Amino acid sequence: MTITFHQFIQRLSIIVICTMVLCACAAAPTAVVEADPSILRVGISPDAPPLIFKQNNKISGLEAEMALDLAEYLKKTAVFVDVSWENQIPALLENRTDIIMSGMSITLEREYLIAFSKPYFKAGLMLLTKNLQKFNYIKNIETVLVQSVTWRVGVVKETTGESFTREKNIGTKSITAFDDQEAAFNALVSGRIDVFIHDAPNVLMLAAQHRNDGVNPLPVMLNEEYLAWGLRKGDRGLIEAVNAFIDQARRQGTMQTTIKRWIPMAE
Repeated sequence: MTITFHQFIQRLSIIVICTMVLCACAAAPTAVVEADPSILRVGISPDAPPLIFKQNNKISGLEAEMALDLAEYLKKTAVFVDVSWENQIPALLENRTDIIMSGMSITLEREYLIAFSKPYFKAGLMLLTKNLQKFNYIKNIETVLVQSVTWRVGVVKETTGESFTREKNIGTKSITAFDDQEAAFNALVSGRIDVFIHDAPNVLMLAAQHRNDGVNPLPVMLNEEYLAWGLRKGDRGLIEAVNAFIDQARRQGTMQTTIKRWIPMAE
C-alpha cells in the first residue's frame, strides 16, 4: 500500500507524540562543569527535536539517549552542558566539554578545528514552508535553486543550512539567519520568511508537531550530510573509545533501534 507524503506526516505526528511521552529523559543541563575522569561532559544545544531538546525541563532526544548509552559504555556519568550552538566548538576546544552530541554534521571547515567520531546517521537538508500549494512545483534540487530567486529564506546561524543556502544562492530574495530553530520557525509561521532550510529530522519533527500551524515539509532532500560527534583532536583515547562504542552499537543493532525510535523514517 502506498501513502501520500501528507499521510506520512500525519502518521509521523502520532509516532512523534508517542515517542516524546514514552522515552526517558536525562537530567537538566548544567552550565559549568569541571573536568573529571568519572564524568563525560556532553555539549548540547537543546533546541533541535528530535535530536536534542528540553521536555519538562529535562533533556530528551536521540542524542540524549545515545549520550547516556555512551557514558555507560565508558563507565562514566553523562553530564549535559548547555552551550549555545555557535559556541559548541569553542567550548570543546577550551576544555569546557568533552564531546559535542548535538546534531552536528561533518564539514571540512569543522574538521580543521576538531575531530569527529565515525558518522552515526546520514541526513540532509529539507525545506519547511507554510504555503505548500505555492511550492507544489518543487520536485528536485534543480527547481529549488532556480525558483529560490523569489524566496525569503530562513536558516539557523552557523549551521550547514546557512552555509548551503549562502553557497548555492543564485539570487535568493533574502536570507535571514536566526539564533535558533524556534526563532526561525516562528518567523515562518508569522509570514516573515517563505521557507525554512534546516536538517531533515528537525524539519520533519516540526511538521509533525505543528500541523495545526499549517506548516509542511517539501519532499526534496537538498544534499547529503553525515551526523557525528565532535571531539578534541588530541583526545585520541576518547576518540578510539567512542568509535568502538559506535561499532559495537551497530553490530548489536542497538543504534539502529534508537535511531528508529526517534526518527521513524530513517533508513
